[in-house]
Amino acid sequence: MRLGIFGGSFDPPHVGHLLAAVDAFDALQLDRLIFVPAATQPFKAGQPNTPGHLRLAMLQLMVGTDPRFEVSPVEIERDGLSYTVETLTAFAGQYPAAERFFLIGADAFAAFGQWREPRRITQLARVAVLQRAGEEPGALPAGVDPAAVTWLPTRRVDVSSTEVRERVRQGRAIRGFVSDAVAEFIATSGLYQSRGA
Repeated sequence: MRLGIFGGSFDPPHVGHLLAAVDAFDALQLDRLIFVPAATQPFKAGQPNTPGHLRLAMLQLMVGTDPRFEVSPVEIERDGLSYTVETLTAFAGQYPAAERFFLIGADAFAAFGQWREPRRITQLARVAVLQRAGEEPGALPAGVDPAAVTWLPTRRVDVSSTEVRERVRQGRAIRGFVSDAVAEFIATSGLYQSRGA
């Protein structure tokens, strides 16, 4: 089994996340891709964050019944700071025979050397760096084996969670930026409407 693991804040999940997942699924010939929303990312500790159960619900709505994808609450249920090495250790225990791939954006990979136990991460899963068209490959962090990293070209989709939140605050439409189900959830939940959201 070839298993992809795609972590992030997903606050909210948008079409860029979904297209990156589709591209990775096809390019890596995955059997399953699991989205893992973080409880609190260490580099974002102290920043406003939509509660985990709401981000989890939005991801589940985005994924819907697509058999390629699933959503795991492992980091939300663990709470506290979300360390990738702990998450991948959990998946290694759950799927010991799987060939595991950890998906990461090129921007996040730039700080990979500052993560907790980066070398151990590369032992638990192959790191697949999602590199958008026009982005230059970043330098490998010291001590990371180049053979443990795959650079995965993906399409450029100029949409971000920050932009989606700002559009909601401004009362502007977000359909086309997120799935219809996620847009409806945001509207009915009143998410992102205040300045602190």
